[in-house]
Amino acid sequence: MEFSRGIDMIKEDFELPDRLVTAIFNTLFTKLAHRLYVKLRQAHGHQSWTWWKTQIINKWENDSWTFKAETAFESAKFNSNKDKALPWFCKKKERLTVLYTGMSEFMIHTKILRRCEGS
Repeated sequence: MEFSRGIDMIKEDFELPDRLVTAIFNTLFTKLAHRLYVKLRQAHGHQSWTWWKTQIINKWENDSWTFKAETAFESAKFNSNKDKALPWFCKKKERLTVLYTGMSEFMIHTKILRRCEGS
């Protein structure tokens, strides 16, 4: 809900029309989100922010997605033989930051370090 709430606040604060808000999605979204955006945009054409907000909430801002993301985080352990430390750490930090928007940096780092095996 943080993403869609953030867009709502920006839209309201700057009195932005839907066309301007949705126009940035092509550059804002990356990877899976970008592929989904392109697929939906091609299938449904230009849509309002309200329509896109519903799609985003249905895809990512729900309990099922949260459960999958938490499970993926908990099942991933750092393996120095196959993982590069910085990309692995950054991916885990990004995942936790999205999942727990109010979590402190200390707690994020602690949770990530617990996913590391060995010394």
